[in-house]
Amino acid sequence: MLLTDDREIQELNLGYRQQDKPTDVLAFALDEAEGGDLDPSLGDVVISVERARTQAASRKVTLDAELELLAVHGTLHLLGYDHELPDEAKLMRARTRVIRRGLAPQRPDRR
Repeated sequence: MLLTDDREIQELNLGYRQQDKPTDVLAFALDEAEGGDLDPSLGDVVISVERARTQAASRKVTLDAELELLAVHGTLHLLGYDHELPDEAKLMRARTRVIRRGLAPQRPDRR
């Protein structure tokens, strides 16, 4: 996982998705990369901390909560989930909720 800023994630978004704008999270599956079958990891998740901070403020959640949400979201993309179609988005939101509930007991603020 890479935590970065809007400038770097915009460059990645342009280079890999032809979208010349910053985004909150990008996921790069290794099976999309050359030689991806040689590495047992799923891939890389890149998160813009700048974008996460802005989104956290607008949603009135902590930065940690927003970063967790984006990390789960990016990881679900690596596992093959998507949200282009309404049914896909519904399933991805449901999986996100289940995973985040499972993470709740592990959060430092819960001890």
